[in-house]
This record gives sequence, C-alpha cells and structure tokens, in this order.
Amino acid sequence: MASKGDLTKARLAESMLELIQTSGYSGTGLNAVMEHAAAPRGSVYFHYPDGKEGIGVAAVELAAKQFEGLIREAAETAGGAAGAARITIETLAGIVHESGYRLGCPVSVVTLEMGTESDRLREACASAFESWIAPTAGLLEAEGLNADDAQSLATVVISMIEGSIIVSRAMRSTAPLSSTADVVADLIAQRSAAAGATR
Repeated sequence: MASKGDLTKARLAESMLELIQTSGYSGTGLNAVMEHAAAPRGSVYFHYPDGKEGIGVAAVELAAKQFEGLIREAAETAGGAAGAARITIETLAGIVHESGYRLGCPVSVVTLEMGTESDRLREACASAFESWIAPTAGLLEAEGLNADDAQSLATVVISMIEGSIIVSRAMRSTAPLSSTADVVADLIAQRSAAAGATR
C-alpha cells in the first residue's frame, strides 16, 4: 500500500501533467501545481528537491507510461499492428475532442518549449518517445518486418500521430487524426504484406 508521502508525490506529478496539457510547461508555476494537487508548499521540495524541473520530468515519465499502456492495450484488442495503430489514434482523437481541443500530448509540449533549455527535460521527452516506438516496432516485427525496418516505420508512425494531434488542436477538428489513422493503417498493412511476401 502506498504511503501518504508517495501519494502526495504522485499527485504532484499528475497535477503537473494535467497543467502542462492545458497551460504549457512555461505557463505552469509551482503554486498552480500545489493548488491543483492540494499539496502543502513544503511537500514540493521534499519530494522534488530540484523543483519544477523535477516535477516536469516526473510528469513526462507519467505521460510516457500512460501512452505506452494505451499502445499495449490497443495491441491486445486489435491483434495486429495496423488495427492497434488505428485504435490508438481513435482513442487519442476522442480524448482531444472531449477536452474541447485543450488537451494534447504533454511530451510534445515540453519538447517544443524546453528542448533547447533543459537537457534533462529533453532527455526525458526522448525516452518517452522511445518508449512508444519500441512496442510499436515489436508489433511490426511480429508481422515479419526486420528489426531495422520495424524501428524505422514505428518512428514514422509515432511522429505522424504526434503531428496530427497538434494539427487537430489547431484546427479544432479530429479530421487530421482520422486521416492519419487511415494512412498509418494502410501503410502498416502494405509493409506487413510486403514483408510476408519476401519470407
């Protein structure tokens, strides 16, 4: 069972994650995080001695785990890489739409805002993207692609998803995500079929 301190630490990271999605990293102050998390002032530096950057890293890591879990759950439901990609993108489209286009990918937000300002945050974002590329590549390898091709295609897929989230928020429409779902699913199906034909 988690201790009170562990719950407070987790709550701070969760609050930081939510606020990054709506206000950006630069627009999120520690006071806002403490208020959102209903956490006492002293708890921030107790759990995160490095302050905002430390909570930011924890928020990025939390986002990474959530999206990785979404990919793995979609894979179990779909039973194939193309279907998993479509389910993942459709789920994200639902989240973006239901939030009134206020929520996007916090990892992209932190990358764009802090990628040249903080190596620690940039590295956390890079690790997050890698944690999504890896299971996607694993699904593609299971369908016959060699490791290099699977890694390359998985990188393209994650990059397309990230870009379409940004465009969907700007246009206040899920159409870019829907188009990405169609193109990604077709691309994966074509590459998987080609890999199967050469085996």
